[in-house]
Amino acid sequence: MSGVNSPEVLAAYDSIRSDKEEQNWLLLSYGATGNKLQLTATGTGGLSELTAQLDDTQVQYAYVRVEYANDAESKRVKFAFVVWIGENAKVMKKARASIEAGDVKKVLSHYSVELTANDKGDLNEDEVIKRLRKAGGADYNGGRG
Repeated sequence: MSGVNSPEVLAAYDSIRSDKEEQNWLLLSYGATGNKLQLTATGTGGLSELTAQLDDTQVQYAYVRVEYANDAESKRVKFAFVVWIGENAKVMKKARASIEAGDVKKVLSHYSVELTANDKGDLNEDEVIKRLRKAGGADYNGGRG
């Protein structure tokens, strides 16, 4: 596997991490030969836009910036790493995902939660925010999720 540390991927990652940029997600997919990851999409529409781009026949990796309110006066920014294992992906791709995910995590290294999903419902924004709150430690939302 290669391609994950390409200049395009690194630039997109830096953009998502920046408070000055609007881009808030990236998606890595395998090219036509099946063994080289490449940046296939980026966007500004958050988790819901990212989820719409996931392919049921592929293993893909994503990185997303999630903003949520703690209360009326404050917001938090957290990052999630997503391993998408499409239900109809080839068996060998599914099997290699856990090993290859480690290589991808070395490049997309700063995140609060890792999400592994094979159904788009697994990436429900409210549920992801609950996981991010738990990972964040202090609960400034009074236990209201």
